[in-house]
Amino acid sequence: MEGIPKVSVVITTYNRPEYLRRVVEGYLNQSHPPDEILIAEDGSNRETELTVGELQTKSNVKILHIRQEHNGFRAAMIRNKAIASSTGSYIILSDDDSIPCRTLVKDHLRYAERGYFIQGHRVLLGEKVSNNFTFWDISIKKLFLSFIKGQVKNFSNAIRLPIPLIMISQSLEGIRSCNMSFFKKDFVSINGFNEDFIGWGKEDSELVVRFYKYGLKRKDIRFHASSYHLYHFHYERSNLEKNILLLERSINEKDYYCKNGIDKYLKPK
Repeated sequence: MEGIPKVSVVITTYNRPEYLRRVVEGYLNQSHPPDEILIAEDGSNRETELTVGELQTKSNVKILHIRQEHNGFRAAMIRNKAIASSTGSYIILSDDDSIPCRTLVKDHLRYAERGYFIQGHRVLLGEKVSNNFTFWDISIKKLFLSFIKGQVKNFSNAIRLPIPLIMISQSLEGIRSCNMSFFKKDFVSINGFNEDFIGWGKEDSELVVRFYKYGLKRKDIRFHASSYHLYHFHYERSNLEKNILLLERSINEKDYYCKNGIDKYLKPK
């Protein structure tokens, strides 16, 4: 890849200000910090706004707060709004429950390549260890001790090898937008996330279905670019069946461009 693109990290959040603080601190302490961080807030309480304001005053990295009123789980919509407001040519997606390893931004950039999007992986933290876990607790020794106590799953993803394991595919297995990156141009070309998806589930898989139809391949990276998932209760999933039907419809259609996407938020050139 020629040159180093400007990087925008987009972090979705809803009513988890203390988790959000820890995630943002992880991105502010990267070996290669992002050029900007966009907090994509799906209508949280006042405490989230205060937390973002505090982080903005202390950060050397520009932090933008993109907010919408809460009307159910609308991650697709708020991500579109945030990415439309971004100035980077390369986008890294994260969530307010996913603390990045120190080299996550650097790793995504190193393996960014035209014609691909990147899927990273995560270490799952248990309820007890998640209570106080921060970016500074990311160490093999601490994680292994928690693993022995049954408080860490997917421990192997915490191991950093000299060279990552990279697999190229067009698979939907293991798609998670909490650790995913792509060129903004590719995202806009397929009109971003499909905002017909309301409620938890499958909006990220449907995005990837259209990435594949557009011509991209998946670059799956293990043992680099790991994130650490803080424990929380599952989101309400009453719309999951409808979202699965939307995903199946997208799989069966030929078009990669969704009708209800990011275009409505983009400024005309």
